[in-house]
This record gives sequence, C-alpha cells and structure tokens, in this order.
Amino acid sequence: MTATLARLHWGDPASARRALLVHGIGSSAATTWRLAEALAAAGWSATAVDLRGHGRSPRTADYRLTDYAGDLAATRPEGGGAWQAVVAHSLGGVAAVLAAGVDWAERLVLLDPALRLTPETARGVAASQRAARAANTVEAVSAANPHWHPVDVEEKVRAVEHASAWGIERTGESNAEDWDALDAALALPVPTLLLVPELGPLVDAAQQEALRANPRIRQQLIEGAGHNLHRDRLEATAQATLGWLG
Repeated sequence: MTATLARLHWGDPASARRALLVHGIGSSAATTWRLAEALAAAGWSATAVDLRGHGRSPRTADYRLTDYAGDLAATRPEGGGAWQAVVAHSLGGVAAVLAAGVDWAERLVLLDPALRLTPETARGVAASQRAARAANTVEAVSAANPHWHPVDVEEKVRAVEHASAWGIERTGESNAEDWDALDAALALPVPTLLLVPELGPLVDAAQQEALRANPRIRQQLIEGAGHNLHRDRLEATAQATLGWLG
C-alpha cells in the first residue's frame, strides 16, 4: 500500500522545469533545503518529500525498498505528468532507481545511492541511526560536522527527532538479506548523473565499474565530500547537478 508523502516546495510553482528531491534515511525533506534553493534560483520548481516514516509523512507497517519506491512512483508534480528531474540521496537514491521510468522521471541525479548493501551493513543502518538519536543535539551534530551550514545542523537534529525509530529499524532488518538494486541501476532507462563522494562512498569502486556498462549513466566525483554530499560540499554538488541538467 502506498503512502502519500508530505511535501515542501521552493521556487516558482508554474515553472515548466519540475524537480523532486528525496532525502536519505533519518533525514527529511527540509534537509535538502540548500540544494532546493539552488534549483529554485536556476528557475526550477523544486519539491522535496518526506519518505514514509520520516518527517510529516505517514507511519506504515512495511519498510521494504519496494515500498519506498512505490511511494515515489505515486508522487507526481501538481497537475500530474513526469518530473523533469529527480535528485535523490542514499536511501532515497535506491528508491528512485527502483521507481524510475520514462513516465515518472525524465532524468535522475543520484547522490551516493545505497544500491547494494551487505546484510551486515544493512542491519548496521539501524545501529547507526540509534547512535544518531543518542547524540541528537545541535552541539553534537555540529561538532561531528563542523563544515555544515548551521541550518543543516538544525534540520538534521529535527529530522532525527521526527523519524520513526521503529520504521528505521524495520528498514534495515526487512531489507538485510536482499538490499540490492544494482541490476535495476544497470537497466535504468533514463539519463542519470551519479555523484560519488571522495570519502567512503556507498557506491564503491566495484559498483562504479559495473555501472559503466549503462551508457545512460554519467559518473562524477565530488572532491572532499563524504556520504552527505549536499551538506559536505553544497557548491560543488549543486554546480554538478545544475551543469548536467542544463
């Protein structure tokens, strides 16, 4: 059963260029604010959603990757039609890959998507999120990420507070044995920009090499960034995104 996802919006709603932004696990629509602002400043109508179990979106019984993808596939611009671009990070990235089709999104920008995780890593997602909740203060998040914008810190704290702890636990556990969308990425039918962080990417070297088999995928390294590219190196991430979208 699909969930209707809560939305935030930046830019001119009447713009013919409509972009959807999708956050990663333990985050929220609001944590994409700087990338959304950059798109809006370039003339895009930018909409960000809270994934199921996050922010203001519904809590659900199921948290399979296919459930997240189904919600996204049912998320359309106001008035219907396809998104001209979908920009998605981590968990949002793998959900976007599974949702992708020419009738939903014309282009994808994937920010270090969680395409393939080992069972150990998938189950570790919940543990990392528990650690985040245990240290969920502005002071702790700022100390761990001193280069983040102060509002990124504030919104991350708020996102962790409002995410369903049970839903995050279920996400890791229910997908642990088959967290693998690499084949779906290899079959992507739409032009795709894969942004890879320099530091500890989830899309490791072996996956990067495999994805070169899909001529629709262009890969670009974001120097000095970790997994949270849009918070670690916003300017470089926005420049790469907008330069590719044109």
